[in-house]
Amino acid sequence: MLVSHESPISMLDASRKYNDYDYALVHLFEKYPQYYNFFKVSLTLGREVLLDNSIFELGEAFDSKKFAEYVEELKPTYYVVPDVLEDSAATISSFHKFNLNYPNLPGLKIGVVQGTTYQELVDCYKYMSDNADYIAISFDYSWYQGVASLVSASPYTERQQILQRRSKGRRRLIDMLIEDGVWNHNKPHHLLGCSLAEEFTDYKSIKSIRSVDTSNPVVAGIVGQRYLKGIGLLDKPSVLLADLIKEDVTPEQREDILYNTSEFKKLL
Repeated sequence: MLVSHESPISMLDASRKYNDYDYALVHLFEKYPQYYNFFKVSLTLGREVLLDNSIFELGEAFDSKKFAEYVEELKPTYYVVPDVLEDSAATISSFHKFNLNYPNLPGLKIGVVQGTTYQELVDCYKYMSDNADYIAISFDYSWYQGVASLVSASPYTERQQILQRRSKGRRRLIDMLIEDGVWNHNKPHHLLGCSLAEEFTDYKSIKSIRSVDTSNPVVAGIVGQRYLKGIGLLDKPSVLLADLIKEDVTPEQREDILYNTSEFKKLL
């Protein structure tokens, strides 16, 4: 599984050593030209670049017209077609309209599965399986919280239980899609984000899961948290990487980031 950890501008050059490909957040392009230029250079170096529509950071997908312009200009390897959080029908409609309006963009299309019920997630998955080049599954569907039987209350705090349900819930969703014959083993899959790094020890046998992105080990390093060997973290930093994009990383933070990203890789 290929991994990319979103990183502050001060760590971008170093990130090529711990990242298998480079993950770009489109909403940061206008404000930080050096951030955009990093990904242009990555492409000239022959590295894969995945352009995200920044829905997690913004609460809604970046403006479709501007996003298409950046896809045309940057020419990323892949790009995440604008979706709608937890809305299967609206996400399908958004994907369809984006393809109609911008049919000849460079790069492979990533379709994100969205929904609030298992059936909605299945419906969206089937559509993306038929129409996208790549299928993405997020770390934080509210549906995961209904899989309560997977997580016992003890010894976790309430917040840790939520993170555990997200982590185990995504694996349960994938298992159900496979068991029900919905999963497309012939199409690459991307896992968007993570709650707990230990989740990724579960996917070694599913060869169609090709990639994951998460800033978790980087943000943890910035706030002074080190991964536990073979586990990662029991909790998750609440700050977003996008809010730390201008962080001037200290030598100590850099050391923690390099340690955490190395430990994350071992979990895969």
